Parts: sequence; C-alpha cells; structure tokens
Amino acid sequence: MITFPNSKINLGLNILDKRANGYHNLETCIYPILWHDILEIIPSKSFSFVQTGRSIPGDPKHNLCVKAYNLIKKYYQIPPTNIHLHKIIPTGAGLGGGSADAAFTLKMLNQLFLLKISNKRLLHYASLLGSDCPFFIDNLPAIASGTGTKLEPYELNLSKYYIIVIFANLHLSTSNSYAHIQPKIPKNSLRASLKNLKKWPNLLRNDFEPPLFNNTPLLANIKSRLYTQGAFYASMSGSGSAVYGLFENPPAVSAFQKYECVLRSLELPSELS
Repeated sequence: MITFPNSKINLGLNILDKRANGYHNLETCIYPILWHDILEIIPSKSFSFVQTGRSIPGDPKHNLCVKAYNLIKKYYQIPPTNIHLHKIIPTGAGLGGGSADAAFTLKMLNQLFLLKISNKRLLHYASLLGSDCPFFIDNLPAIASGTGTKLEPYELNLSKYYIIVIFANLHLSTSNSYAHIQPKIPKNSLRASLKNLKKWPNLLRNDFEPPLFNNTPLLANIKSRLYTQGAFYASMSGSGSAVYGLFENPPAVSAFQKYECVLRSLELPSELS
C-alpha cells in the first residue's frame, strides 16, 4: 500500500500561557496542504524501515513511522512489515511532515490489516506520538488548542486560492523557539478573526514570528516579499522556518527561485492521499 502524507500550515498561532509542566497552551487553525511525502507499507517476513529522499537527523529506529508501527504492534497482532518513507517535506520547517508520516502509518496499518480501530482510538494513539499527529488522522481544517492535541473541526475551504511555501533551508528547533516566547491572551478571538479573510494580515498573528524574525531577518524579508508579489496573506508556519503566502491567482515562483519553493492549489486532500 502506498499513500502520500501531506503537510500543513498554521493560520494564526497564539501562545496563551505556560503550564506547570513546562508545556504551553496554544490556539491555532491548522489547514492541510498538498506538499507530501511518499509512504509505502507492505507485509513482510521481517520488519524493516528504509528512508530515502531528504535526510532526517537521528537514529532511524526512532523515526515516527517506526514508533507508530511499534505502538500498533503493542496492542494488535500484526505481522512484520517493510516500511519505505521517501521524504520530500522539509524537517524543522513547521509543516508537520514527520507528524503526518506517523499519523498516516497508523491509518495505513489499520486499513492494511483490517484492524477496525475506531477514529477516536486512532486520535488517542496519534496523541502519544506527537502534538501535531492527531490533526492528520482526519486531515481536515481544525482549531487546535491545549498543547495542540485538542481538535475541533472548523469549516474553512480555501480551494479557490493558491499557496506558495518557501523553505530557505533553515532548520529551527521548536524548543528553542518556545524559549523566546512571552505568552499572552490575544485581543481578538481566533475564530472571529478567521471569518474575515481580507483582514487576516491585521487580525491573525503567529507568536513565534517576532523573536524569530528579529534573530533571522531573512524570514521577515521572505514574508515581506510575498506581500510584494501579491499575497493576500503571508505567515510563518508553526514554529518555522517555512514561510507561506496565499494568493487569489497563481503567482510567478521565479521571484523566489533562490529558495526552495513550491506552488500548490489549496484543495483539501482526499483520504489517505
């Protein structure tokens, strides 16, 4: 079985406060986009995991796909598998690629071996793997709150628009990004702000941007250039470092040719694709 774990962007990201355990409460709208990896899982006589494409730092044994397989194996009798992940989505970019790989592994194993795991149980398993992982179970626009694992479906369809995602080959640490955040309650409600698309530049903010843009002016320059090229909204995704722009018409990518840049429509992904 082959599938295509996609990435995501954040539309607004408010860091509300810090918990006693060191984690932060946040609020954000997560929207799936069609920049994806390739994931193949087939039954085998012995387990193996192969990763090609972009390099991923760390021991492959700790890859989220492997963790997802071991998690399912802990509760269900499944045979060994060969897992092949071809990595296309950048890591350390705030696009949720690793989380998507994990969530899609859970969904694929459920489908491949007819495990009949409920959606609620899949969401629970995904939450054990990472805060962004549950989003990719349903893979539809949602408001995330708490530490990011509490999801509420949010009706938002941007399919008539286009997105450019720019990755300047900067890999940012999420923990380091949080270290520079001063949590606060925003003046405007996220849900209310999302309803007025034309005012997103004034109403939506990503709290990670000010400290990161101050330390990395390149990211601020990319965001500014996206507006210059006609974006009706531009932002950094998650804790960075990818920056995206939303456009009413397909823009020319030549203005960003010095960086890695992808242009996609904002159609919502279909199940397991």
